[in-house]
This record gives sequence, structure tokens and C-alpha cells, in this order.
Amino acid sequence: FLHCLLRRKIVTLDNLEDTKLCRCLSTVDLIALGVGSTLGAGVYILAGEVAKADSGPSIVISFLIAALASVMAGLCYAEFGARVPKTGSAYLYTYVTVGELWAFITGWNLILSYVIGTSSVARAWSGTFDELLGKRIGQFFGTYFRMNSAGLAEYPDFFAVCLILLLSGLLSFGVKESAWVNKVFTAINILVLLFVVISGFVKGDVENWKISEEFLKNISAQTEGHSSENITSLYGVGGFMPYGFAGTLAGAATCFYAFVGFDCIATTGEEVKNPQKAIPIGIVACLLVCFMAYFGVSAALTLMMPYYLLDARSPLPVAFQYVGWGPAKYVVAVGSLCALSTSLLGSLFPLPRILFAMARDGLLFRFLAKVSKRQAPVAATLTAGFISAVMAFLFDLKALVDMMSIGTLLAYSLVAACVLILRYQPSLIYEQPSGSAEKEMLTASESEAATSESQNILKESSSYLHTLLCPSVLPTELSASIVSFLVGLLAFLICGVSVFATYGVQAIADLEPWSIGLLAVFILLLMFIVLIIWRQPQNQQKVAFMVPLLPFLPAFSILVNIYLMVQLSGETWIRFSIWMALGFLIYFAYGIRHSLEGHKIEDEYEDTDSVNCGEEEKACVDRDDPDIAKESDQFLVPERISAC
Repeated sequence: FLHCLLRRKIVTLDNLEDTKLCRCLSTVDLIALGVGSTLGAGVYILAGEVAKADSGPSIVISFLIAALASVMAGLCYAEFGARVPKTGSAYLYTYVTVGELWAFITGWNLILSYVIGTSSVARAWSGTFDELLGKRIGQFFGTYFRMNSAGLAEYPDFFAVCLILLLSGLLSFGVKESAWVNKVFTAINILVLLFVVISGFVKGDVENWKISEEFLKNISAQTEGHSSENITSLYGVGGFMPYGFAGTLAGAATCFYAFVGFDCIATTGEEVKNPQKAIPIGIVACLLVCFMAYFGVSAALTLMMPYYLLDARSPLPVAFQYVGWGPAKYVVAVGSLCALSTSLLGSLFPLPRILFAMARDGLLFRFLAKVSKRQAPVAATLTAGFISAVMAFLFDLKALVDMMSIGTLLAYSLVAACVLILRYQPSLIYEQPSGSAEKEMLTASESEAATSESQNILKESSSYLHTLLCPSVLPTELSASIVSFLVGLLAFLICGVSVFATYGVQAIADLEPWSIGLLAVFILLLMFIVLIIWRQPQNQQKVAFMVPLLPFLPAFSILVNIYLMVQLSGETWIRFSIWMALGFLIYFAYGIRHSLEGHKIEDEYEDTDSVNCGEEEKACVDRDDPDIAKESDQFLVPERISAC
């Protein structure tokens, strides 16, 4: 039973290019898809909200820190995209590295993230369009279709349902047409953001980054109606960092979620030309474009208007009104709708690919793996659209949005951990195809040399401790096991230090001896584990892109992601547990019995038994007739059999 939970997906060299989907996307299509998904309506709202409450003008530094943290996760995705260019994103990467159960958990959480993301963006699109019409749609449905039930929306959102079904039909028609529509909307969004940035620098004033504390005290006194002599400023100490570096870091934690969405690029492994190069380039270029957009918009916004006057809900229209460019709000509205459209497409695009990949592997219902004549996963797309439409139609999604963060951050953490484990394995993730004798003969001498050297090294390693402290030159099974164990221990310790840093922050701030001592022990253990992993030998296989600064960069990425997960509320974790219970019910009732990898193993056992029986029968015949045995020996060639 435990073997079933930990069985890994075998990716053969001959099926990397084999796909039922249409390979028609270019690198530019991937960049547009990632930018459209990541650079949603948040760019028009988030900058004002964070600048006013947390960072002030230093929001530009907050976005820089958040971008660096996101790039760490993006580089891990990029390496796997180069190694395993197949549909499935983090689900597939987990499957080939740590096993089936973790893969199902990852895929199940990605489904949740994309469903809630699609539904919430559709409702946001509907609400934004309703604002432009003077809220007439909301008033009509609120009057005649009001739903007075806990957990449900105020009224059913028919407009959001129509929008999701329309995009589902577009995606079912073909990926090429969807990519073309996405590029058009993304281009309009980028042009609007360029207009905002240029306008901000033209109409902006650097003095808005140099507001004094005395001035802020006077403003606070006027707000509260008190004397300014003994009053504390409501808006920080002024200057570039009015809330200090702690405020900048708090803003960075919020801004991190603004870069979520680039992982949709990793789901296109079977639909892009030359995926080994296109996926890494697409992810890195997407994050770079998004950072430049967020940096430019936040700088322009805080230059146009003092940070304490910013409107948290609609900062850009209010800022343009402040500088005397009121009509510019219509340009912003067009850009916001285009951004919501691309974000909706970016949420709905990867969801069917995850369903398709899991169904193809047998972990979800097989009908979801059906492909249309235009080579699009039509069954998975229509199912995803129907589920998302029902969610958008009935539910109030504000309470569920935090569940998106758990799925995304868990996927980021697992991909970073998988990169750590994979790079220290002695063998490739690929298995040689059964019919490729030529490839086996070409690599036979190299593999035999590596095997003999590894055996010699194992003989020289007299103890586990010796292997741990004095590792070999080439990775062995023992060194790979050590790294796998240490990565698990590292994740466990990071969970501990994250919980302690979150709920024991007051004790740490008061410099209580026990808290400082415990924190020091955590930090020393983390550093020791990372250094031991660093000393282990890495696999020498080269791919188109590899994560630099191993193991430090993936380890820090795991730390950031788990820390952000711990910050989520208890109610969110309870809802997450219910979702996971439903997922485990499906997996243990259906997926574990229909897993394609499980059937492969059973078939191999049957083939081995039949081969053994055939050899025994042949041996009996040969013993009965020695002349036949002598004649057959002239034509029999020793056969190489690779173990699974």
C-alpha cells in the first residue's frame, strides 16, 4: 500500500515529444499568457492599497522584494519546464520526483486555486462593468433575484456565468485562437499601463516622497480635531519609508501575491514549440515585465498624489482627478477590463490542463482526458467552465479567496523541494524506451563506468556518517536518500520556525531569553542542514535551464512560501481541510486503483512471469534435444534488461 502512494511517474525519452495536443504556441504566446494572467486588475488597485496602509512611497521596494521572492519560485518552475516538457505543471513535477500521493495533493489544490481564481475574477469583471453602467445590473438582480442565505452571494451573477461559458467555448475551439485573443487584450493592458506610468512621471512631484513628520502631525490633528503638540501621526513618520522597514516588508508580503499566475506557463508543455527553451524564457520574461509594470505604476501613483490621500479602492482614477486629468479615468477603466479579461483567461486556461493530465494518469475520471479534433482538451475545458460558472453564479467568494493562496504556495514549496531532491539523484528522471537498443548501446559504456565508480565509492564509504560528512564525487543511492531525508527535515523545521515567528513575535520583540535561544537553535539547524545538502554530489546532467545557487535559492523559496502559508487564518485552514478530505475520498476510492503507473507495474510483473515461463519451457526443449540447443546458441544474443 505504501509503495502505491509513493510510486513515481516514469517519463520515457520517446514520449517527450508525443502528445495528443496541438503544438502551436510560440515563446511570445507564453510571455503574453503569463503576463496576462499575472498582471490582472490588481495592478490598478493593489499599489494604492499597500502604499496607503503599509509602505508609503517605499512600495517600489516592496514590489522589488516580492519580485525577488517570486523569481526564486519561477526559476524552479523554469528548470522543471526544461526537464519535463509535459502538461501538468507542479502536479507533474511532483509526480516524477516524490510520488503519487504528493502529486495528487498538489494537483487537487491547483484545481481549487484555479476554480476560485476563475470565479472571483469573473465576478470582479461583472462588478467593474456594472460600475461603468451606474450599478444598474446589480440593482436589478438585487431587487428581483435576491438570495438571503449564509455563504451565498447577495444575488446570482448571470453576467459572470455568461462570461465564463463564453471563454470556455473559446478555449474548447482551440488554443491558437485563445492565444491570439489573449495577446490583443494583454497588449491593450500594457499600453494603458504605459500611459499611466508616463502620465505619473509628467504630472508627479518628488516632494510627495519627502513629506515631513511635522506636516503629517498637523494633518492628523486636523483629522481628529486635537492640538498638534502632543499627537502621534496617523500616517507614519513621513519620508520615503513612513512606516519603517517593517512596513516595507509587510507590504512586500502582500505584493508577493501580485506575482502569482506565471505558473500557468508551465501547463503548456505539450502545446508550445521547443518547450525546453520556451518555458524557461517565458517564465523569466513574464516576471520581469510584471515587475517593471508594478514598479512603474506604484512609483507614478505615489508621485502624483501623497500616499496618505490615496483611495484604497480606486487609486488611479482619484489620482488623475487630483492632478486635473479627470477624463483619464475612462482609459484606466478600459485597461482594467482588459486586465480582468486576460486574468480570467489565465485562470481558466491552466485548469483544464491540470484536469487533463490527472485524468490521463488515471487519478481522476478518464472522460476528462478526451481531446477534440482540433487537439484541445474539450471535456476538461467544458467541465472546468461549468464548475467555475456554478461557483461564480451562487457563492460569495471573498471568504474563499485565501484558499487560492494555500494551493499556490503549497505548489511553489513542493516544486522547490523537488528541484532540491532531483538535482542530487544518481540517475535521470527518464527511463530508456523499451525499443531503443541503439540508445542503450550508445550510453552503455558511460553508464557502466558511472555504475562501477559508484559501486567502488559505496564500498569505500564504511558508514552512513562518513557518507554524510565526506561525500563522494558522483551521486549514489545513499547520498540521494540522505538529501531526500534532509529536504523533508528542512521543510519540517521551516514549518516550526514559521509558526514560532508568527505566534511568538511579541516574545522575540521583547528579547526574552527563551525565545531568542529557541530562534537561534532553529536558525543554526536550518543552516547546518542546508550546508550538508550543499556538500552532497549533484547529478551532472545538463538541461536548457538550471536553477543557480543550489541549494540556497530553493531552500529560501520554501521558507518564504511556508511562512506566508502560516500567516493565513484558521478558518481558511479548516476550509482547506474539508477540501482535502473530499480529495482523499476521490483518490482512495478511484485514483489509487485506476492509476496508469500502477497498471504499468502490474503489466511488467506479468511480462516478467511470462518471460520466465517461456525460458523454462525452452530450457526443457533444449535439454531434450541437444542438437537444437547447439543450433540456437549460434543465433541467440545476450539481451540487456533494464530494471524498472
